[in-house]
Amino acid sequence: MPELPDLTVYMESLEARIANRRLERVRLLNPFLLRTAVPAISEVAGKRVTGLRRLGKRIVISLESDLHLVLHLMIAGRLRWLEGKAKPPGRITLALLEFESGTLAFTEAGTKRRASLHVVQGEKALAAMDPGGVEVFDIDEKQFGEQLRKENHTLKRALADPHLFAGIGNAYSDEILHRARLSPVALTNQLKEEQVVRLYEATKATLQDWIARLRTEANDKFPEKVTAFREGMAVHGRFGKPCPACGAPVQRIRYAENETNYCARCQTGGKLLADRSLSRLLKKNWPRSVEEME
Repeated sequence: MPELPDLTVYMESLEARIANRRLERVRLLNPFLLRTAVPAISEVAGKRVTGLRRLGKRIVISLESDLHLVLHLMIAGRLRWLEGKAKPPGRITLALLEFESGTLAFTEAGTKRRASLHVVQGEKALAAMDPGGVEVFDIDEKQFGEQLRKENHTLKRALADPHLFAGIGNAYSDEILHRARLSPVALTNQLKEEQVVRLYEATKATLQDWIARLRTEANDKFPEKVTAFREGMAVHGRFGKPCPACGAPVQRIRYAENETNYCARCQTGGKLLADRSLSRLLKKNWPRSVEEME
C-alpha cells in the first residue's frame, strides 16, 4: 500500500499537472470502484481543480462547487499519468480521470478489488472520511508520546494504526522501528521516555529521508515505480538478507497478508520473535536467538 512518502510524491506530481485545470470527465471502466451514489460522478465533469490534499492514505482532489474526489489506493492501486494519445494499461485500469492537461489512470493489479473512489460534497462529508490519525510532522515529542500511548498496542500496530498516525503502514513502520532500534512487539505503555523520543525522531527522519529519495527518483516525472519493497530499505522485504547496520540476517513475523521484518540483533537483543506458522511447526526446534541460528 502506498504510504506517506509515496503519496507525498504522487501529490506533488499531480499538483504540477492538474492544479487549476479542468476535469473534463471521469470514465469508470469498473463500476465497483465507485463507492458513492450521491453526488453523481457526472457532477464533477467540467469542474476546475481547486486543491489537492492527503487524508491519511487517501488522495483528495478538490473541485469547484465544493466537490471532492477521494482516491484510496489500498494495497495494489496505483496512479499513472497519460499524455496525448497514450493508451491506458489494459485490464488493470479501473477509471480514467480526463483533465484538459492529460489523463490520470487509476489502476489496480490482481483480482481483489479493494481500491476505491468516493465523490463527496462539502468539508463535513470529507471530514467524515478522515480516520483521525495525526500528522507526525505537525506534532512535537510530547504530543507524539501521548498519541502513542492512547491505547496499549505493540509498536508495530500503533505506528500503522490510521486512527493514531496518518500515512504510516506496514513498510515504513518496519523501517522506522529498525532506525529507532526498538522491537516491533514492544508495548507502547511500557516504553521509557528516552525510547519515545528515539521513536519520534526515527519516525520523522525515516519519512523525510524517503520523501527526498522518491523525489530524486521521480526527477520531476510522474512516479511509476511505486512499491512497498524498495532498494535501500533496511529491513522491510529483506528477509534473510544482512542487516545494513550489523550484518545479522533480517527476520520476519508473518500474519494474515502482512509481515513484519526486523533485525534481532539491533532491535530485540538477539531474541527471535515467534513466527505464528513456522514456530508452531518447529516447536522445540524453533531457535530462540540469532546465535542459535548460527
